[in-house]
This record gives sequence, C-alpha cells and structure tokens, in this order.
Amino acid sequence: MGKDTTIGHWEIAGVVSPEPLPTYPDGFPQEVLDEFSKATGRAVLCNKTYSGTEVIKDYGREHMETGALIVYTSADSVFQIAAHEEIVPVETLYEYCEAARKILVGKHGVGRVIARPFIGQYPDFKRTSNRHDFSLEPPAQTVLDKLKENGKDVIAVGKIYDIFAGRGITEFVRTRNNDDGMEKAFAYADKDFDGLCFVNLVDFDMSYGHRRDVEGYTKALNDFDVQLGKLMEKLGDDDTVIITADHGCDPCFKGTDHTREYVPFVMWSKNITPSNISAVEGFDFIAETVEKILLD
Repeated sequence: MGKDTTIGHWEIAGVVSPEPLPTYPDGFPQEVLDEFSKATGRAVLCNKTYSGTEVIKDYGREHMETGALIVYTSADSVFQIAAHEEIVPVETLYEYCEAARKILVGKHGVGRVIARPFIGQYPDFKRTSNRHDFSLEPPAQTVLDKLKENGKDVIAVGKIYDIFAGRGITEFVRTRNNDDGMEKAFAYADKDFDGLCFVNLVDFDMSYGHRRDVEGYTKALNDFDVQLGKLMEKLGDDDTVIITADHGCDPCFKGTDHTREYVPFVMWSKNITPSNISAVEGFDFIAETVEKILLD
C-alpha cells in the first residue's frame, strides 16, 4: 500500500500492510512537537517536507546558533531529526530519536524516526554516515522470525536491523555505503552459516535515486555488477542469491520521491536452470521463496 522502506521491507519479509503508514505533507501536529520538545528540552525548527541536503543548508546555521533541532519529513512515513555533531553528540541525537519513537505511536505511528547528523560550517554542511533508523516493529510474524525460531542464522547487513527494530535477527552489522555493504557481504560469504544474510545497499536510494543523479546511479550499478561477480565466485553449491528492491526510486523521474515501477527479482545459484517467471504480484513472493529454500 505504501512505497517506502518500512512497508517494502515488511512485505519482502512476508507481512503485507493493509494500509499505508501515516505521512505528514503539511508537517507534524503541534501536540506532537510540544511533546517532543518537552522530552528533549529543545525547540524545533522547520517541521516541513524537505530534502535532507537542502534542510541543513537552510536551517543548519540557525540550529547551530540556537541549539533547536531540525525536524522534517518527506513523502515517506518518517520523522527526521537533523543535528550538527558538535551541537548535539550523536549518542544524544539517538536518545532524542528514541524519545520521538515512544511518542509516535497509534495514529501517529510513522514507519521510521531517523537520526540525521551532519558536520561542517555554513554553508558547507555535510551529512555523515552516523544516520540511524528507529522503526516500528512489524505488526505480524515475518520470515525472519520464522527462520530464527527454527534455529537458522538471520544476519542483517546495513540498515536491515533498524528497519525490523532488531526483531528476528541473530547477528547484525551496520554499513557506511554500498561498497562497505558489499565488503561485509563478502566477509559473511566466506563464513559457514545456515540461514539468511539480508543486505541493504543504501546508496542506490539515498545518494542517487532521491537526488535524481543518473550518472551516480549508473556508476553504482556498474560497481555492484563487478562486486556481484566477486560474490558469485564465493558461493557454494548450496548457496542462493536474490537481488530485489523494497520500492522504486527512478533517478530519471521528476521530483525526489520514491517512484512506483516494478522492482526486480533476480535469483541465482549454481543449480538453478535460467528461466523467466514473468511478473509476480506482491513482494511477499520473496518471503515465500526464502522459506521454501531454508525451511521446506
């Protein structure tokens, strides 16, 4: 029903949401902001739908002068908090996000509260890799839960742990970018584990899709193509790799929002005969496939 990270990953893991998560195109209600300010002891700036790079450009200097937190949203169901790392230490920003997560439940239960730390001096502010997502828990059992209950390894690479609020995961590691994500994937491919390694490569969406950076997206795809060949060389006879997406993010489209194209489903192993399964209805097909491979 939605086209965002949370609902997309939930459906990949087998939980189909009957309705989209709440969005706030006109900003968050005052009662939410009042409660947030009371919990953090800080005022709020912005409270609008904004690009993450533009919001620190427009509000970063005032934030540094006043200590007020930059709160903004997007077309997604997100409550984003931007703060300069010298004004609000990263761990403190995470605490503020946890406070917001407790507030944003029920009818205001946004999919994610996101810490957006940045550095630099006006006008040359730059976001750092210390982003951290605080997600709603999935409303029902996911394939990750099932795998864990059946004694399988469920390894999360990148923001997967954050997206599922840690549920159904046995081991996790965070990443800085696509290249770091693939290096972590290579390391796990070299290990002996029995279960699922779930990797999110964030740059396609965050750095190139939303930014409508076609050249950057193209380079990232070509880099991944080379890395995929390296990964395939590491896989054994019983290993399978699936490549897919949690939503669209066409870098050629207008605006900065997620888009609604079909997502890819590419599955490979040494013992799969190539075939075209055509279009499939529902991302939960992926969860069904993973369950058949690992639990049947």
